Amino acid sequence: MEETNRQRKIAGVLQKDLVDVLQKAAQDGMKGVIISVSKVHVTSDLGVAKVYLSIFPSENREEIVKGIQSNTPLVRHEMAKRTRNQLRRMPELLFFGDDTLDYIEEIDKSLKGNDSDPIKNPDVLAKRQKR
Repeated sequence: MEETNRQRKIAGVLQKDLVDVLQKAAQDGMKGVIISVSKVHVTSDLGVAKVYLSIFPSENREEIVKGIQSNTPLVRHEMAKRTRNQLRRMPELLFFGDDTLDYIEEIDKSLKGNDSDPIKNPDVLAKRQKR
C-alpha cells in the first residue's frame, strides 16, 4: 500500500525534528557519536511512526538504540512540544537500528577484492534458507 501525501508530510516533519532532538542528546552525553534518522514510516492511521536510526560508529548501535527505546517517553514528549502547532496527536514512536551502511560497506569491500572470493570459496556466502 502506497503512502499518502499526509503520511509523507508527517514523516518529514517527524524526521526533521527527531534529528534535532537526538543530535542534541548525543552532544550532551556521547562524544564522537553521530545519530541520523534515515527513514520515518508513519502508519495509515497516523498512530505509529517507525523510526530507523543510522548510528556512527556502528559498534555501539544496539546499545544506543536500546537507550533511545528506554527514553522513548521523553523523546515523544519533546517531539510533542516541537510539533504542537503541526500535529494534533503525537504518534507512538518505535525506534529501530538501520544497518544499511554496514551492508553497503560489505558490498564495497567485496567489490574491491578485500574479501575472499565466493566463487572459489562458496562457504563465505551466507546459507540461504529454502521456504
